[in-house]
Amino acid sequence: MDELEVNHVDEIKDKLAQMVGERVKVKANMGRTRVIERMGTVKTVHPAVFIVEVNERRGRTSRQSYQYVDVLTGTVELSDPESGEHIFTPLGNQSDEH
Repeated sequence: MDELEVNHVDEIKDKLAQMVGERVKVKANMGRTRVIERMGTVKTVHPAVFIVEVNERRGRTSRQSYQYVDVLTGTVELSDPESGEHIFTPLGNQSDEH
């Protein structure tokens, strides 16, 4: 990983640390055309992963962990549950400012 990517991962981590307790919509690409969309609450932030508590069927909850690098690459997308607006822009989708 180059220095630029490390800085972006730190930015994602810092922003998620500020969002602990907030609701988010998570869209995770699990590979082989399997995409999971869930609503949950950002619970905790760790050095390499963050935890989202998700409401399951019949009132049960589960905790899902995701890596910051997956958010950076767009494998995991986080968006505002109300507006649907993306919270982070994947690395490949950023416009050049040159």
